[in-house]
Amino acid sequence: MNIAMIGSGYVGLVSGACFSEFGASVTCIDIDASKIARLEEGRIPIYEPGLDELVARNVEQGRLRFTTGFEEAVSEAELIFIAVGTPSRRGDGHADLSFVYDAARRIAPFLRDYSVVVDKSTVPVGTARQVKRIVAEINPEADFDVASNPEFLREGAAIGDFTHPDRIVIGVESDRAEARLRALYRPLNLIEVPIVVTDLETAELVKYAANAFLATKISFINEMAALCEALGADVHDVARGMGLDGRIGRKFLHPGPGYGGSCFPKDALALVRTAQECGSPSRIVESVVEVNAAQRARMAAKIRGALGGDEAGKVIAVLGLTFKPDTDDMRDAPALAILPPLVERGARVRATDPQGVPEAKTLLPDSVEYVEDAYEALDGADAVVLLTEWNVYRGLDLKEMRRRMRGRVFVDLRNVYEPEQMRALGFEYTCVGRG
Repeated sequence: MNIAMIGSGYVGLVSGACFSEFGASVTCIDIDASKIARLEEGRIPIYEPGLDELVARNVEQGRLRFTTGFEEAVSEAELIFIAVGTPSRRGDGHADLSFVYDAARRIAPFLRDYSVVVDKSTVPVGTARQVKRIVAEINPEADFDVASNPEFLREGAAIGDFTHPDRIVIGVESDRAEARLRALYRPLNLIEVPIVVTDLETAELVKYAANAFLATKISFINEMAALCEALGADVHDVARGMGLDGRIGRKFLHPGPGYGGSCFPKDALALVRTAQECGSPSRIVESVVEVNAAQRARMAAKIRGALGGDEAGKVIAVLGLTFKPDTDDMRDAPALAILPPLVERGARVRATDPQGVPEAKTLLPDSVEYVEDAYEALDGADAVVLLTEWNVYRGLDLKEMRRRMRGRVFVDLRNVYEPEQMRALGFEYTCVGRG
């Protein structure tokens, strides 16, 4: 099966590489010539564990290629996926669909035999029908269907999520389109992956509803963490007591500095705006967005409080900058909201991250210093803040840390370490929700 993947960013590149691993012939198309040049040289523009090997293998075996040209790849494709960015639109929080609609305009002239145009990007309800209208207006003779096939990929675990998914969601209008997408996902039949087939609108809403619900769990446990601190309870035990209930589940009940990344912030906000426009506001999701913003401010205040209420002139070692481990993604990372206020009030921030430093340099204040590893960051520090729970920060030599630091303050925003152990070693230990 021939596939054209429009967009070679996170979703497009992972999806294209995985489809080629399934045996399809995939051409990833991008208007960014420098990105395509890097991919053709074997240089992966994002960090995702295992992706470089997956891409290299399928390029070598002739199933995956990259180009900036639309005509040849689109005209030969049986399935054309639109996998471009849908960031929050500046000013109103709606999803910016300009890249999706531009992709539709670019592919429309080159549709030949029957093909299915598939929205892989996360898009609001009604987008697939707008894509259909655009294509039909530009190429009235085209024989095509539109479909919605949202992705459910976790950064840092995307390949496993794609090859062993919980479910496949397909929104279609015709049996022909359904049959073609089922044929594409046939390799997953062996592991009996459920395929949920719906109309276009339902498939589009599934993705937003799923992300908003997961964001809700995160904000809920963060509110419980604040309550635990006030009451002297332990949020870990609260989360475990809740999560062992099969109706609730244990995942996403981990207190911390709030959710971030490329999906939850923009998708929760887009769902809020869509619901408001429809006259059916989602009060719960509105509160989730507010709680998440407040949590970041609370974390900055927690760091300030651990430093005695004044961070001016203090050296703060920051371990981890990306919004989660195993990615280089800094989009909406909690660090972007937590660190600048500390810098503005005179703190000297010295940060390290296994993958996020290059992007962080473009987003954080210029005065932030960057070093190669945790121990270098700790030299002479008054305080350490564990902000992202990379594995490399989970087993640090605590005695060596204590020896290198000037102060004793340890603010663990991911609850990696045990309070009693840390205090026994002489740290002034602060964590989240363990009163």
